[in-house]
Amino acid sequence: VILYSLYDRVVMRINCLNVILFLSPSPIPSTSITSAKIQVNGVHLHYQRTGEGSHAVLLLPGMLGSGQTDFGPQLKSMNKQLFTIVAWDPRGYGQSIPPSRDFPPDFFERDAKDAVDLMQALKFKTFSLLGWSDGGITALIAAAKYPTLIHKLVVWGANASVTQEDVRIYHGIRDVSKWSEKVKKPLEEMYGHKYFAKTCEAWVDGISRFAEKSDGNICQELLPDIKCPTFIIHGEKDPLVPQAHAEYIHKHIKGSRLLLMPEGKHNLHLRFSEDFNRQVEDFLC
Repeated sequence: VILYSLYDRVVMRINCLNVILFLSPSPIPSTSITSAKIQVNGVHLHYQRTGEGSHAVLLLPGMLGSGQTDFGPQLKSMNKQLFTIVAWDPRGYGQSIPPSRDFPPDFFERDAKDAVDLMQALKFKTFSLLGWSDGGITALIAAAKYPTLIHKLVVWGANASVTQEDVRIYHGIRDVSKWSEKVKKPLEEMYGHKYFAKTCEAWVDGISRFAEKSDGNICQELLPDIKCPTFIIHGEKDPLVPQAHAEYIHKHIKGSRLLLMPEGKHNLHLRFSEDFNRQVEDFLC
């Protein structure tokens, strides 16, 4: 009888604990990364999403990039209690194919509108932008053109104009067979060699056209229109974007902050992800 009573009390205690656990909300937000597509401006845009924070953040990838290839450490490790993080694939990139990627004269403006409309379709009223390289240019344009929607802005490896020196650098990466295996492999796996090589060549042609203007302008005239808090990060060893571009953006966005990373290259957010994430989170909070 004593053994039976003890057993009965243990069962009752377990059942009570189960009820408490069932009724109590989990204190730990989900850390899973979900993927989905949503129709925006006539195309189906792919995005990844993680975190449950009240501060929405959109990650904008670089040339040929996607959330999967460009932002692994951010999707995995940024604070998911504070932030809801969305990483998108611009049209023609990543899993946002079809359509195939093209580069009309307004392709940065088109990406900016797609990015903003994507976040509105996901029901975010305001959000911050983290833009790398081409994604940084897109983010600059979006922040200038949609000021009521953008909370804060972080850009790195970005430029607001194209010089003849930039064109020389771009032609140096035109042939993807000369890229390092580490950089080339994930893109070839995503696109296949033919699409990868063809799109890289088209990008070089598309962005080089800006240099044909007298001032090489992409979005210089828009920089003074950016009113949100802005954080510019630049790697002092970036072989693709000379430091003068980051200094120009900093000079023409009132109140912006510039951080130079002495050992940083173009992919500083990947190579120094822990430091990068900490700096960005401190700025966003």
